[in-house]
Amino acid sequence: MTTDIASKPTLDVSAGYILAYRLFDVAYAIDLGKAEDTWARTVRTGSSRGRLTNTPPKAIAFGVPPVSLGLGTIALPMPDSPLQVTVTARLYDFGVISIALRLPVADLSWAAFSQRLNAVDRAVGLAPATALWTELLDRVRQGIGDALVRPIPSTLEEDYLVGVANAFSEPVTAETLIGQLDLIPLLSGEQRPLSEGARRDLLRHRYSYYTDDMVVLTWDRAFIYEPRGDTDVIDVLEVANAQLLEMRYYDELLDAELPRMYDLVEATRRRWMLPGARRFADLARRLYTMVAEVTELTEKVDNALQVTEDVYLARIYAAALELFRVPTVSAAVDRKLSIIRDTYTALYDEAHSSRSEWLEIVILVLIFVEIVLAIVR
Repeated sequence: MTTDIASKPTLDVSAGYILAYRLFDVAYAIDLGKAEDTWARTVRTGSSRGRLTNTPPKAIAFGVPPVSLGLGTIALPMPDSPLQVTVTARLYDFGVISIALRLPVADLSWAAFSQRLNAVDRAVGLAPATALWTELLDRVRQGIGDALVRPIPSTLEEDYLVGVANAFSEPVTAETLIGQLDLIPLLSGEQRPLSEGARRDLLRHRYSYYTDDMVVLTWDRAFIYEPRGDTDVIDVLEVANAQLLEMRYYDELLDAELPRMYDLVEATRRRWMLPGARRFADLARRLYTMVAEVTELTEKVDNALQVTEDVYLARIYAAALELFRVPTVSAAVDRKLSIIRDTYTALYDEAHSSRSEWLEIVILVLIFVEIVLAIVR
């Protein structure tokens, strides 16, 4: 039975904000210490190391705390008129830069809050905002100088949208919010009524710790009610998106590498002369180096957030990873790495076998020469 939300009294959002962020894969790694120094020297604004504000470090913490940078205030192009947003950037040591646009809101009806969030979502995907994202990314790149280790073109991106309410026009609980607010337009971006099954799916990942807070997650959006101003959930969602982006990069990298590897193996096998053993060994070393590099970076990504004791944030983090399909992409990367490892082992064995065959031939030739010399004498 569908809840008749329209017949119930509505709530206004007294204070909150809309957060739109986009993540870019820009390098093999980022030297965070050098990035901080270069940023302070060239841009001359502050930077800080990220930490979860209201969670003890022993409960959940960043593996390597990212560096947060302030980029000031800019005008976000909108169809009606530009909106002033605060811009921050965050650098992750495994080569990801996240740029966030924060738009404060106050004294909006719930319907107006949903409409504002949907308008921001549409605006950040239009051409003017796309150019804006590129400009902001270039500013960060220039500000951190050569802190990027083996930079790459930022062809892969992830984006996410969060609506945060810090206060309503009257005291509310999580159950009150579900009963009085229609979250579906905000979570889906749809204006037409959704089926009951679709509504249930959108509200399936709903979490509360206290009676007066709530988090609802979807694939590309989230709604958070947090009266204490805690930002830990937002940080956790950003890390999960960064992990997805990096795993996608390695998945595509290995997708491109596997056909190339098969061609190299076939070309090497067609060469039966003595240097073939050396070519097998060289190719095996190249594949081993790739496996080692990808394994090292994927372990960094996997350990980006270390969860030990905070059960609530751990549940949200696990749900976000599952929603974003991070385990699925990670499993695909592991399978492709396994194929390359098996190929490396086969090449190494083949190189060893080839050397042994040539050694046997040399020994036989020497024995033959000894026999001929003995007969001659």
